[in-house]
Amino acid sequence: MQPSDEKSAASPAIVAPPANAQPSGAFRHEIRVWVRDLLLAVGIALVIIVFLYQPVKVEGTSMAPLLSDQERIFINKFVYRFEPIDRGDVVVFWYPLDRSKSFIKRVIGLPGETVEIRQGRVRVNGHVLDEPYVPAQFADYSDYGPIRVAKDSYFVMGDHRISSNDSRVFGPVASRYIYGRAVFAYWPFDHFGTLSQTNAQEK
Repeated sequence: MQPSDEKSAASPAIVAPPANAQPSGAFRHEIRVWVRDLLLAVGIALVIIVFLYQPVKVEGTSMAPLLSDQERIFINKFVYRFEPIDRGDVVVFWYPLDRSKSFIKRVIGLPGETVEIRQGRVRVNGHVLDEPYVPAQFADYSDYGPIRVAKDSYFVMGDHRISSNDSRVFGPVASRYIYGRAVFAYWPFDHFGTLSQTNAQEK
């Protein structure tokens, strides 16, 4: 009788699962949590967008070349509750002569400043403004003013000076009429992007 060899009997191999393997139930739970968090984040973002921003359709060419006719943009409706209106801001406001209409223009003169135009050059408090956003072909060489901007009012002009109905016609705009700043263009798609606020500089 030969001695038995316990080690000679084959025992089933035990294979350890990969370190990153998880039970299918736990994996599905993680997916559900991820989807829930994603939907929650999207929902919060949409609420913020709807609450803070308003879509606006541009009508006319008075803000060309920055904005074209029928272009769609978003305006920030609450920015001026936290920041002052600044020179160079592109703002949306109720037309002072008919509040059922809204206009979009660029802020040129601030409260208390004196604005005048000589040979197409805008002067604020006697200093010529450098206005890179006004192409030469859109300049208007008519003279205007001088006019002193009243307290809590702003002198606004379109970048397309030849075709713009602005403060040269209806005067400075009271701050209570200004309800938003243009911040983002979304249509047409080739104009998609932020609308930078170019500050006119005094020379």
